[in-house]
Amino acid sequence: MRRGLVATAVLLVLAGGAAAFVLLHSPGNVSHPNLEFTSPTTTRPKPAPKAAPTFEWPRYGYDAARTRYFPSGHRLDPPFRVGWKFEDFALLEFPPVIYGHTLFLLDDLGSAKALDSRTGHKLWETKVGTLAAASPAIGVPQGLVFLPILSTNANAGSSQVPGNGKLVAVSMKTGKVVWSRAVPPGTESSPLAWQNSVYFGDQNGKVYSLRASDGHLNWTYSAKAAVKGGPSLGYGRLYFGDYAGRAYALNPSNGHQIWAVNTSGAEFGFGSGNFYSTAAVAFGRVYMGNTDGRVYSFGARTGRVAWATTTGAYVYASPAVADVPGVGPTVYEGSYDGHFYAFDAQSGAVRWRHAVGGRISGSATIIGGIVYLSNLAVRNTIGLDVRTGRQVFSFPDGAFNPIVSDNGNVYLTGYTKLYQLIPKRR
Repeated sequence: MRRGLVATAVLLVLAGGAAAFVLLHSPGNVSHPNLEFTSPTTTRPKPAPKAAPTFEWPRYGYDAARTRYFPSGHRLDPPFRVGWKFEDFALLEFPPVIYGHTLFLLDDLGSAKALDSRTGHKLWETKVGTLAAASPAIGVPQGLVFLPILSTNANAGSSQVPGNGKLVAVSMKTGKVVWSRAVPPGTESSPLAWQNSVYFGDQNGKVYSLRASDGHLNWTYSAKAAVKGGPSLGYGRLYFGDYAGRAYALNPSNGHQIWAVNTSGAEFGFGSGNFYSTAAVAFGRVYMGNTDGRVYSFGARTGRVAWATTTGAYVYASPAVADVPGVGPTVYEGSYDGHFYAFDAQSGAVRWRHAVGGRISGSATIIGGIVYLSNLAVRNTIGLDVRTGRQVFSFPDGAFNPIVSDNGNVYLTGYTKLYQLIPKRR
């Protein structure tokens, strides 16, 4: 949990003297632009179909590579009008997932809900834990929603101490528990459901593959430290980082390690050099933010560092990556230095940066040609033109991971509320 486990470290870094130390001693940038970079013409996401039988935003980050990019054209651009509002009465740190006309939501107090995306009406609610900090994932073939739980302890909601967690599979239709597997350290890793497997990590650094239909253990892999981000799938491999500052690639069928690399990040004495970020996979690369203040690009095949660009402060957020026409392959990432960045995906050079006036802890999402992000300091959400960084949207709520969408509307995650935003031009 960012708020509970590293809040003290964050305050130290943001303090004047500590921040000066970080800026003066941050490691130098690295750039090997030609290392394992794939031509974007072969990796550009295909436009969403105009009339898909059933719409899916089935996991945190949208696709299995967790690119956080939904290429909608301009039909979902602002301005918006607010449709329904749903008050959850608990912190909404992570966004819902979508199947058809249903939103599946997991709040920080371990309550799972299904909402009708057209009306905001609650279809079902199931209490599966007392502490959670992740998005669920949908297993469409199994008809299940997978819920990662940090704790089931009775006092976990107030003390925010992980432990006695589990991964729970509930019915998409009814919310009834179909199976559950104990995860003793707890998990805040947004799971990845793919075919008949579900992948996630835990607080002790163990990565799991379970059979999605019944929770049977396929394999486990032990990383060096806690795995808080969700595993990402691309080029036939699973990618993730850990709290020891190492990045990994595994064979998803058996869990065998393909590569594991150190970042050699800065060590400031208060928990730096950790990967909280969920990896984004594109262009033959793996992209992740790190608490040593840098955004990293690794070669997906070998794990070699292609570039590392410093921001000067913690980077918790997961990157959004896209090859938007007129821009080129770009990585979009927020930092605790109060700026949102657009990096050249090949070289790591900064294309533009936008000052938001407060730390950015959650991850951005690109809908069409606009990248949306939330400002934790002032609890609002803004949208920036991906080409220029110019602000084109503002909303007075939001803190972490603000936006998901279907083919008709945008859904904004506020601090405790979920909003339906309807494009006015539609």
